Amino acid sequence: MSDLKDRLSDGLYGLGWATVKKLPEPVAAGLGRRIADLAWKRRGTSVLRLESNLARVVPDATPERLAELSRAGMRSYMRYWMESFRLPTWSRERVERGIDIKDIHYLKEGLASGRGVVLALPHLANWDLAGVWVTRSLGVPFTTVAERLKPESLYDRFVAYRESLGMEVVPHTGGSAFGRLARRLRAGGLVCLVADRDLSASGTEVTFFGDTARMPAGPAILAQQTGALLLPVTLWYDDTPVMKGRVHPPVDVPGTGTRAEKTAVMTQALADAFAEGIADHPEDWHMLQRLWLADLEERDPEGRDSDAVSEDRGADERGAAGRAPGERAPERREGGAA
Repeated sequence: MSDLKDRLSDGLYGLGWATVKKLPEPVAAGLGRRIADLAWKRRGTSVLRLESNLARVVPDATPERLAELSRAGMRSYMRYWMESFRLPTWSRERVERGIDIKDIHYLKEGLASGRGVVLALPHLANWDLAGVWVTRSLGVPFTTVAERLKPESLYDRFVAYRESLGMEVVPHTGGSAFGRLARRLRAGGLVCLVADRDLSASGTEVTFFGDTARMPAGPAILAQQTGALLLPVTLWYDDTPVMKGRVHPPVDVPGTGTRAEKTAVMTQALADAFAEGIADHPEDWHMLQRLWLADLEERDPEGRDSDAVSEDRGADERGAAGRAPGERAPERREGGAA
């Protein structure tokens, strides 16, 4: 049964890449909205989890408001997928028309300094589009990390997709990924990590919307060990076809404290920047899994959430694990958007 699910998942993603990119853009956008609405109406586990997470972000929201936000959230989530399936066909001009980033000078100045830059992002809007904009419009290649997926053919498909967009993809295998990222940064390069969720026992605890969650320590440790600039980035959609974004001010390395203490301070600063962007655009936060420690009801012997270990493939396949060397990634099982 597991092999059948793996083959089905691979086949569905393959169908998406092969078919959606051939559709006219308005047709693809309409298809995404219809799929999102169907998933939302089913009230599946991931939709209910999305509403639960949004209730923390918007604590004064009525049930009706939460339902509106979760429906908009599923539409935003499917917009991500429709865009991503089509990205390989977008010209440089189409990419440039599709995104508007504020305060990009932080990134440009950091790269010009030669010290290397770590961009850390939450699961907001479409980070793949932002990445393509960096590679095509700024002409800057970057390195990211991908978790190994099942089946292997699906992992290979995602790696080939991102590499076709100009990204260097490093598999997360113990400390080897961290070492390569560090080398790229010391050479003045760019590293991009999606870094708003880490359920491993070694994730760094942060206060996030008033309660405790874990986020990966990797971005902060990379900045400490390589001297790279650490920049939070948040993204969002509005009522236009243009995705918006903001590069936040740099997260500085504290002047005193142990590595763990410095990492805690820096990761909390990232969490605060993420929270600012998510609070402004909660419907674009694609967090369809458990995040806060209080929500981790059942744990395996290693302290990880046995339900949330099955992280939604749609969200986490987008991003990279920002873990530090030797940190263990959550295991993968099948998950779905609805």
